[in-house]
Amino acid sequence: MMKQEELFNIGEAAARSGVSAKMLRHYESLGLLPKVARTEAGYRLYSEREVHTLRFIRRARDLGFAMAEISELLKLWQNRRRASSDVKRIAQVHIDDLDRRLQEMSAMKQALEQLVHCCQGDERPDCPILDGLAS
Repeated sequence: MMKQEELFNIGEAAARSGVSAKMLRHYESLGLLPKVARTEAGYRLYSEREVHTLRFIRRARDLGFAMAEISELLKLWQNRRRASSDVKRIAQVHIDDLDRRLQEMSAMKQALEQLVHCCQGDERPDCPILDGLAS
């Protein structure tokens, strides 16, 4: 006798995957999840497979991947004949983007620290921070 697959409502799937119900519906609307089964009343039903996919998406989001990158990664994950070089390329491009953003943020921080250092922070109206923003 075959074991019947356990199905979860949206709240249970959200709790099991760590993804909010709202984001779960959003991922489905983007096509990151296939259309799922529904009850006669129209409620979504998720299997362990969809929950596993949601965990994958959540982890990719935690690492900062964009939705387009996640879509590509999902396709590669689901394709057993994929080349790992394709996955590595996506990850390396993301690392390069993170490095660029970190450098930009470091430059912003240094500029702001310089402005804060120049500001007396007293009762006078003179403020190098506002002057720096206005220049």
